Amino acid sequence: METTANPKKIIPNYQKQKKIIESDQTDSEKVFLEGPRSRFREFIFAVKVLIEFISGFRALHFLGPCVAVFGSARIPESSEHYQNARKIGGGLADLGFTIITGGGPGIMEAANRGAKERNGVSVGCNITLPKEQQPNRFLDKWFLCKYFFVRKVLMFKYADAFVIMPGGIGTMDEFFEALTLIQTRTIINFPIVLFGKAFWEPLNPLFKSMIAEKTIAPEDLNLILFTDSVEEALLYIKELAFKKHEQKRRATFKRFKILGE
Repeated sequence: METTANPKKIIPNYQKQKKIIESDQTDSEKVFLEGPRSRFREFIFAVKVLIEFISGFRALHFLGPCVAVFGSARIPESSEHYQNARKIGGGLADLGFTIITGGGPGIMEAANRGAKERNGVSVGCNITLPKEQQPNRFLDKWFLCKYFFVRKVLMFKYADAFVIMPGGIGTMDEFFEALTLIQTRTIINFPIVLFGKAFWEPLNPLFKSMIAEKTIAPEDLNLILFTDSVEEALLYIKELAFKKHEQKRRATFKRFKILGE
């Protein structure tokens, strides 16, 4: 029997949060990026961003060791990519990792589903889009972001490793953002698994060309694992991600009921 969960029941304020975000389009990211506005509106926008960050901190603060899984929302359940993501989610849950995804369908659902089936912690960090992305059924915890950059920061802040499954432009964005932060030493010892050698093969000539032209250094790619093996991916993350988690989480934190923790 499959273990499923309805995030709208798990997170009581889901509908309230969703309505607030949808009704407030005057301070949407799209409007903000169109150029300067009045000082008052810019200030209000900054306050709303701060509130969203704090809400995200409160929702994700106690996840423990965490791996973020990215991939296309368009991958069907019948796909081999879906089944591999499901196996990876389950394997990571067995190792004691929380699984965090965008909370939507496709690869995200597969990873959340695998974690849920193995009694692991399954988390979604979604984003409101013009074509609404419904939360998948396999979530224990849910946070809905209005701003793309807030979502990206939260995913990087709480993840100890990335698994990049086959995906589109959004998946590539997360991958290259991680590479940028590694190259600039903003994040250190951050393991990345590119799963699906055939799918990601076109990247290899690009990386070799960049190394040849000295626009990147060979060591910038040291923490990337290209693989088709679920077992190899799990072992790689186990060796590096737990160490990373211990390095950045030496302090222990108490929960405060007053903060809804």
